Amino acid sequence: MRTVDLRPGEDTIRLGQLLKLVDAVPTGAQVKDVLATTDIRVNGEPEDRRGRQLRSGDVVSVDGFGDVRIR
Repeated sequence: MRTVDLRPGEDTIRLGQLLKLVDAVPTGAQVKDVLATTDIRVNGEPEDRRGRQLRSGDVVSVDGFGDVRIR
């Protein structure tokens, strides 16, 4: 499981930003397509909103990529 640290002073990161940060999607323009065609779960629940706010402790699972924990 990969771990991503939030930037100092930030409490959240958006799902689309996280997917780009961990290279689960090559470009920001492809985030919407990946969300529509790939099983992505946040804390075990299906998620398709690229603007979903993620907080410390959340776990994002991307089919074919693996899990990412927000810290």
